[in-house]
Amino acid sequence: MRFLSVVGARPNFMKVAPLCREFRRVPAVEHILIHTGQHYDQQMSRSFFRDLELPSPDINLEVGSGTHAWQTAEVMQRLEPVLLEKAPDLLIVVGDVNSTLAASLTAAKLHIPIAHIEAGLRSFDREMPEEINRQLTDAISQLLFVTEESGRRNLLREGVPADRVFLVGNVMIDCLLRYREVAARSAILRDLSLLGNDNSVRPFALLTLHRPSNVDHSDTLEDILGAVLQLAEQLPVFFPVHPRTRNRIEALGYASRFQGPSQRNGNGLRFLEPLGYLEFLALMDRARLVLTDSGGVQEETTALGVPCLTLRNNTERPATVEQGSNQLVGMDTQLILTAAGQVLRGGFRSDRRPPLWDGHTAERIVEVLAKQFQLDLVPEAGAVRG
Repeated sequence: MRFLSVVGARPNFMKVAPLCREFRRVPAVEHILIHTGQHYDQQMSRSFFRDLELPSPDINLEVGSGTHAWQTAEVMQRLEPVLLEKAPDLLIVVGDVNSTLAASLTAAKLHIPIAHIEAGLRSFDREMPEEINRQLTDAISQLLFVTEESGRRNLLREGVPADRVFLVGNVMIDCLLRYREVAARSAILRDLSLLGNDNSVRPFALLTLHRPSNVDHSDTLEDILGAVLQLAEQLPVFFPVHPRTRNRIEALGYASRFQGPSQRNGNGLRFLEPLGYLEFLALMDRARLVLTDSGGVQEETTALGVPCLTLRNNTERPATVEQGSNQLVGMDTQLILTAAGQVLRGGFRSDRRPPLWDGHTAERIVEVLAKQFQLDLVPEAGAVRG
């Protein structure tokens, strides 16, 4: 049997790495890894592959950046001859990026079965491009692997037969639990002067911001940055910033305000270059507070029990709010500050992980695939252990 997995952007790497290890249990399967090149920063891409012990991609389509339509079409155009040549028995896609949808559409036209990992998540906000990608990918997939109960309910409500839906847990948490101790040895905390002489960690916050709905609208971005700058008067806020987001902030004239009086006592909002997986995990694990518009960060902070304020009005991951440490606070300056103040005073719900977020999701996925394709598993796994 030949299974072909497609990745395109950083969140995909964390989701496919545990699967690559777990496929060692299935000697009858040749597993081929394709990188579309949607994440076009080659240096950062290489660092993620290194940190996650991922094998080098068998094929890199080198698509690069572009509009949603151009990028989706380019992945399809470059992937189709690969699928025709390799003739896989199964295409595996993860998450909700453009590469996920493009690969799924290409496979569906060639009558190749599709397994979607992280299926069923819904924000019910079709202004999010990821929501379109999720819904369309689910509609043409034969095997749908779900991270949380809401995903199972969504798919059943949309008419997906129950025997095609599998609640297996969150494969990205497999990755986090595997590398948490490795990340703790990172020098990032010392490099940022956050460690005291007794190795205690100075309180700090961590910010990520990338969604067009936040970054591309000046009023929204100003509201968020206004709140963050006020919060940064109380403790340092570290912001690994994408070049595109940095350009938007500089265009609004905010960059000069990052070097303000609050930095005299070590506080302030600090730009960082984009971080590798281990460095970011090390910061996230020790943060007093995380502010984000990222779906993956909502999940990771829930698994770590770190307070998270999500700078959105909705989430496709409701388990992080219902069971975890995540709060939806929107983009209003005062609401963000009020919620941050409650967290800093110790008033937040913490660290219940949703069911099956235990570090063994990849094992369950591979066991389902082995059963579906009537394949034998070897007893020794290269699997993730929480």
